[in-house]
Amino acid sequence: MLRSRSPLLSRLQPARISGIFFFRYISFSKKSLMAAPPILSLALPSETGRVLSIQSHTVQGYVGNKSAVFPLQLLGYDVDPINSVQFSNHTGKLLILHSNSLRTLKPEICQLEYLAGYPTFKGQVLNGQQLGDLIAGLEENNLLYYTHLLTGYIGSVSFLNAVLEVVHKLRSVNPKLTYVCDPVMGDDGKLYVPTELVAIYREKVVPVASMLTPNQFEAELLTGFRSCMLQEARHVMSCGRIVAEKDGREACNILHASGPSKVVITSINMEGNLLLIGSHQKEKGHSPDQFKIVMPKIPAYFTGTGDLMTALLLGWSNKYPDNLDKAAELAVSSLQALLQRTLADYVKVGFSPQSSSLEIRLVQSQDDIRHPEVKYKAERYT
Repeated sequence: MLRSRSPLLSRLQPARISGIFFFRYISFSKKSLMAAPPILSLALPSETGRVLSIQSHTVQGYVGNKSAVFPLQLLGYDVDPINSVQFSNHTGKLLILHSNSLRTLKPEICQLEYLAGYPTFKGQVLNGQQLGDLIAGLEENNLLYYTHLLTGYIGSVSFLNAVLEVVHKLRSVNPKLTYVCDPVMGDDGKLYVPTELVAIYREKVVPVASMLTPNQFEAELLTGFRSCMLQEARHVMSCGRIVAEKDGREACNILHASGPSKVVITSINMEGNLLLIGSHQKEKGHSPDQFKIVMPKIPAYFTGTGDLMTALLLGWSNKYPDNLDKAAELAVSSLQALLQRTLADYVKVGFSPQSSSLEIRLVQSQDDIRHPEVKYKAERYT
C-alpha cells in the first residue's frame, strides 16, 4: 500500500559517500515551492532565435501566422504568435476598406470587395488596446526578450501605431532586435487597407525595420513610384510604376536611405515572368549588394504565399546574415516546390487551379522547407 511521504521525508535528499547511503536535510521556503519553472526558450535559447510574430490567423487554411509559424519552427526557431485577426477561414483576395477597430468582423457590415475566396467568413479583430494588454502581460512576467519581430497584415491605423510601440519596447529589452516587416497593403494596383496606412508605413515603419519584404505594388507605394491618389470608383492607385529592373533596384536604394539594411521586393511582374530583386546595404553610405532571381509565373492565385515567403526570408537570412542572395535562393526554392505540389494536388482531385484561390500544401511540403533543393539561382548585379 502506497503512503504519502511525510513533510520531513520530503525534505530529505538521498546522498552517497564511499558507498554509504544517507539522507541530508534540504531547507527551502514556501515561496520556492511555488516558484514558476524557467522559460526554456529563454534559459536555453535556440541557436537561431526567438521570434514574436504579429499577423492574421485563420482556423482553416494557411495565411498569416498559420503560414509563418510552422516553417520558422521547422527551421529551428521558437515562435510566439499574436493573432491580429482570427477568422474562420481566409477571405480570399480581399479589399478591406473599413475601420478594423471592430471587435467582431461581419462581412455584411463591412465595406469590402471580394475578388476570390469563400462566400463568407466570421471572426474577431484584435485592436491596439488588446495588443498592448498582451505585451504588458509578457513584460510583467519578464518574457519580452526576442531576437526577431515579424509583422504582416495590419488593417487599422490604431493597430499599426500599437505595433510601433511594440518595436520600441522590444528594442528597449534587446537593442539588437531584428524587425522583419512585410508591409501588406495591396497587390495588382489595389489596396487591401485604408489609405492612411500608406503614409504611416512610409514615414514611421520603414525607418525602424531591419528587413522589408514588399511586393511590387507596395514597393511603389513606399518609394513614390506610385502616388497615393485613390480613384474612388475602382479603388485603383494611379501614376508611375516599377517597369524595369533598374526601377526595382532604385526602389531598394530609396528604402535603404529610409532605414532597413535588407530589402527584398518579392515579386515584380516583368515580361511574363516574376522577378525577385534583393538588396543588402551592409554599411550605411555604401552601395548595396543587389541581385535578382527569375521565377516562373504560375497562372493561379494562392493564399498565404507572401506570409510564407517573408517567414522563409527571415529564417534563412538569419542563418546566412551576410548572404542575402543565398537566403533568397533557399526561400524561393522552398516556395516554388510548395506551389508545384499544391497545383498537382488540386489537379489530382479534378479541380481547375485557375478557378479560385488555392490553399497551400504547407504540412505536405515540410521537407522542402527544411532542405530545399536550390533550383532558382540569384544573379548578382555588378
